[in-house]
Parts: sequence; structure tokens; C-alpha cells
Amino acid sequence: MTTARQGGTGRRWALRVLLALAVLGTGTWAAFQLSPWPSVLLIRWAFDKGAVEASDALRKHLPAGVTERRGLAYDAADPDARLDVYFPAQVQGSDQRLTTVVWIHGGGFVSGRRGDIANYLHVLAARGFVVVNVDYTLAPKATWPTPARQINAALAYLQANAAELNIDANRIVLAGDSAGAQIAAEVANAITSPAHAQRIGLVPALQPDRLAGMVLFCGPYDVGLVQWDSPFAAFMRTVLWSYLGRKDFYDDPRLDTFSVSRHVTSTFPPSFISAGNADPLEPHSRALAAALEAKGVKVDTLFFPKDYTPALPHEYQFNLDNEAGRLAMERSVAFLQGLSRDAPSAE
Repeated sequence: MTTARQGGTGRRWALRVLLALAVLGTGTWAAFQLSPWPSVLLIRWAFDKGAVEASDALRKHLPAGVTERRGLAYDAADPDARLDVYFPAQVQGSDQRLTTVVWIHGGGFVSGRRGDIANYLHVLAARGFVVVNVDYTLAPKATWPTPARQINAALAYLQANAAELNIDANRIVLAGDSAGAQIAAEVANAITSPAHAQRIGLVPALQPDRLAGMVLFCGPYDVGLVQWDSPFAAFMRTVLWSYLGRKDFYDDPRLDTFSVSRHVTSTFPPSFISAGNADPLEPHSRALAAALEAKGVKVDTLFFPKDYTPALPHEYQFNLDNEAGRLAMERSVAFLQGLSRDAPSAE
């Protein structure tokens, strides 16, 4: 009798556990279907882990003599509107003004922070540039085109404080990686094309002749190039749902405006464009380069053969321990130095 009673109790307990698991599973499935947030949090966890590892690997490359000003508020009304500025050794205690690279971090529009790439940008600043590292509000908290408008506000702030920050206001370069590259290119489109500025509702803070160039790594520049049957598609669905603010984004007319390479003009600034051969977004970089070249824009590219080994993943440029990463740094620096020679200096 006791054994039978214990057996019944055990079965009831197991049934309760199975029921609880079923409810939990159903609730989890529903949560992922009703909001992008569960998937976004997983992406942030994975991206944050990778960013820490990449940043730690760059410590051995940190140069001497680079100084910084951190946490500057480029829009007092926006708590997310912060930037850091890195200065090479030669500007310390001087009124020298240098070509200024305004870099926008990546993270799929839903992740990332300026600290993730600080070590890399210190290395770049040491090569003779003022480098600005800009934060913006992430999705789903903010949707498209909020980051573009925030970068526009940052450009206004940098021009207003150019003398204090050793910035040559006539030689501004927009740069970015991954999602940041898309944002940078979108802002450049708005600065150089009144029609595109109107499309995204932006009044450019920078005159077109002050935007000297672009440095773009691994960006998503045309939604039409996404392979929706690939493993990468799940990530893109979460990102676009978060960034556009609607799950049924496939028919959203804003996707056309988001697709930067469809709207470039002959007035787009000279550009350095690169991506790794194993990056699922590499076709986007190649398509943007081709679109710009077709418009007569000066383009410098760094792409790799499909059989290049070791295969170069998304954001390959941040790895300065391999030949490809070092080459990307040298080529982008050479491009920036060429812009410095070509553009007039601020008085």
C-alpha cells in the first residue's frame, strides 16, 4: 500500500514537472514571438563576450602618448549622447588641428558601446589623427533613424568645439564597423544628398565639403542582399524587427531608404571599404563599392579571395595579431593620410 502510494506521488510529481516545463517552454516561445527583446538579450550577451575578448587582445598593441577626453556630452538633453576623443602625442599642449575620424561602433544596432573599440581607436589615433568614439541609443529602445540623427548632433558638437579638441573642421572623416558603418554611410548620404536628407528627416550639421572621406568596415548596406534562407537570417530578422520597430518589416517601405547603396550619388565622399572573405555581409561591401564607383566616386577597397586562409570573419580588422588585420590598419591609415594631403586645412 505504501509503495503504491509513493509510486502515485512520484508520478504526480513528475507530471507536475512536465507540465511546468511545458508551460515554461510555451511561455518562452511566446516571448520570442511577441517581442524582439529575448533574442536581443542573447545577442548582447554573445556580442559583449566577443567584444571583451577582442579588446583584451588589443592591449598589447596600445601605443604610448595617446591622451583622451572621455564622456563628453554632445547633446545635453540625451543621456545616451556621449563621446570620447583620443589625441596623438603631437597635439598635446598645441593648437594643431588634425584630420578627425568620427567612428561609430557596431553591434547589429542592438548591442555595443564605445568602450568596446576604445583600444583599437587608440592605435588609430597614434598614427596621427584625432579620433572620436561616439555612442548612440540602441534598438529596440530607439528605432531607425534615431542613431543617424544622434551622429548628426555629434557632428554639430564637434564643429562647435573644434579648436578645443584639435579638430580640423575641414577634414572630418566618418567611419564605422558593422552597424556603425551603415549609420556612417547613411549620415554621409544625408550630408551629400538633399534628397536623402529629406527621406530620413535630417538637417545636416556638416557641410558636404567638410566631409573629407569615409572608412567603412563590414556594414549591411542593402537588405536585398540578405540571404533569408541562411543561418545568418535569424540574426537579421531580430535586428530589423528591433531597429524598424515592427515584426512584419519585410514590406516596410523604410527598408529601401535603409539600404544605403541604393541611394549613393556622385557627391558621396571618397571611401575606403573592406570586409573579410568569410563575413556574411561581405557582398554588401562589394555592392556598395561597385555602386560608388559607378557614380564616379573615388573608392579604395580591401577584399580577399574566397579561398584566403585563415578565413576572415565579420569584424576581422580588429585582430591586429594577424596579417589581414594589420594590413587593414595600414591601408586605412594610408587612405586617411591621402585625405589629409588633398583637403584644405582649417585656419
